[in-house]
Amino acid sequence: MSRVDRREAGGEAKGAPAIIRVEGLSFRYYGSDQYALRDVNLVVKKGEFIVLAGRSGCGKTTLLRCFNGLIPNFYEGEMSGRVLVDGMDTRNTPTHILSQVAGMVFQNPDNQLFALSVEADVAFPLENLGLPREVILERIEWALRILGLEDLRYRSPFELSGGQKQKVAIASVLAMRPKILLLDEPTSSLDPASAKNLIDLIVELNRREGLTIIISEHRLDLILPYADRLIVMDQGRIVRDGDPRAILKDEDLRVYGVAPPRVSEVARYVNAHGGCLRFERMPLTVREFVEKVRGLIG
Repeated sequence: MSRVDRREAGGEAKGAPAIIRVEGLSFRYYGSDQYALRDVNLVVKKGEFIVLAGRSGCGKTTLLRCFNGLIPNFYEGEMSGRVLVDGMDTRNTPTHILSQVAGMVFQNPDNQLFALSVEADVAFPLENLGLPREVILERIEWALRILGLEDLRYRSPFELSGGQKQKVAIASVLAMRPKILLLDEPTSSLDPASAKNLIDLIVELNRREGLTIIISEHRLDLILPYADRLIVMDQGRIVRDGDPRAILKDEDLRVYGVAPPRVSEVARYVNAHGGCLRFERMPLTVREFVEKVRGLIG
């Protein structure tokens, strides 16, 4: 499903209220001489699908930690500026409150899974909130159904594949019914088929459930066709922020350690060398590239 089709089905983020505001944010971890984030300003609208890109160490993970309150409430360091999540200032809002609005899925699902069954892992954060048993059971059923995990309910998470583990980690976050889903390199340890399956699921959560998605990801060929915005970071700063097609068309992202989709690079090569074929709208998929060529031939 294209980004336009998804927005028609799930609601347009343009004109939606802001759900995250970042104002002059800088952060340096305790014991470090270097700032992980430098004067970051950002507005995220409700329902947006945003991809964070950049080389390792550029600040993506740190920024995600600021969105759910792990910074400054868990990781010590020097912070200036502020982050507002659904109107709450992360500097004085407990993480157990913020986690119900902005849920985070980490790169390695084994860091989030520890119970003896899938069901118990999904139930754990709900039990910590002290929710009634009937509410917990209802949310478990819902989260497992959304992610297609009903058949794995009583299995041990440690018997599952990497892709299945990542889905269980997402289910444990979704059961909290957050408005925002934060994902830090969720496909990094997955094979291509499992990665595509997981990305398709995340896209469906954005389209069907209206979740705001902010995902740090290197596999841009899988994710960019569905993104509203591409944010590129370098040395703790946001250096590019906008429509993915515009950024891929006009900027050399490799200087920031970002590998654009190969089909976009081919299109840029065609544009640079002239000829009768020119891509005014940068393709993000092979299908878009082929349709453009067919249109010219036909």
